[in-house]
Amino acid sequence: MSSNFQSFKSPEFQNYSLNCNGRLVPLDVPKIMGILNLTPDSFSDGGKFNDEKSALEHTEKLLKEGAEIIDIGPQSTRPNAEFLSSTEEIRRIGTSVSQIKKEFPEALISLDTFYAETVKFGFNEGIDMINDISGGQYDEEMFTTAAGTGLPYILMHINPSYETMHEKVKFDDITLEVNRYFSQKTNELLQKGVKDIILDPGFGFGKTVEDQMKMINETEYLGFGRFPLLIGISRKSFIYKPLGKSPLDINEETQKLHRKVLEQGAKILRVHDVAEAKKTVNEFLRSF
Repeated sequence: MSSNFQSFKSPEFQNYSLNCNGRLVPLDVPKIMGILNLTPDSFSDGGKFNDEKSALEHTEKLLKEGAEIIDIGPQSTRPNAEFLSSTEEIRRIGTSVSQIKKEFPEALISLDTFYAETVKFGFNEGIDMINDISGGQYDEEMFTTAAGTGLPYILMHINPSYETMHEKVKFDDITLEVNRYFSQKTNELLQKGVKDIILDPGFGFGKTVEDQMKMINETEYLGFGRFPLLIGISRKSFIYKPLGKSPLDINEETQKLHRKVLEQGAKILRVHDVAEAKKTVNEFLRSF
C-alpha cells in the first residue's frame, strides 16, 4: 500500500465536509470547481461570459461536464488587469447569482472577490462560499464579513498587497512559508468565527516556476491535514511558459499535475476544462 493511498484514505481526508448555506457537502470524493469569468479582460476567456445569457449557458455546460461548484469572478486578477471597485464588481455580477440559483438549484456558487461589500451582495443573492484570493489582506472587513455569512471561506496564499500580488518572491522553503501563512490566517479566521476553511496555496501568484513545482510535489504537506485543499493550476503560466505553449494547449500536462495533487489529498480542483478534469478525477478514483 502506497503512502499516497494511506493519506487519501486516512480519517483527516475522509471526514471533510462543508456547510454551504445549510447544505452539508461532503468532500469524501474530490470536487470540481468550474470557472465562470464575468470579465472582459481575463487572459484566456475574457468577454465570453460577461452577459447573463452567456453566463447561464456556460454554467449549464460546466455542470453537465461534471462541475459541482461554479466560481464566479467579476474581476480579472491576471498581471496588469484593470483594478475594479466593489461597486463595479457588483454591477458586473448583476443578477447572475440569483439567475443561476433559479435555473440550476443543485449548483454550488462560489464568489471570487477580495471585497467585503461584494461578499455581502453575493450572500444576499444566494452564494454558497467565498473565494478570497487576498487572504483578507486587501479589505480589513473581509474576515468579519465572512464570519457573519456563515459560509465556507477559501483562504489563498498571496503577497500582502494588490500592487505586489504578482511580484516573484524566491522563498527559502515555499512549503514552510505557505504553512506559516496558513497557520496565522486560519487562527485569525477561527477566532472571528469562520467555521469552514478551504486552503489554496496560490499557484500563479508571486511564485517562481521552481517553487510552484515544489508545491505540486509537496501538496500532501500543505495545510497540516486540518483543512481541505483547493488546487487552481488551470492555464497557469508556470506550466505553459517553460514549454513554450499557449494556456489553451497544455491540457495533457495539466491533467498529469491534477492527478499528482489528487494522490496527495487535494479535495477541490478549480478548472476551466471541466470535462478533462472530471475524467482525471474518475480515473484517480478507479485506481483504488
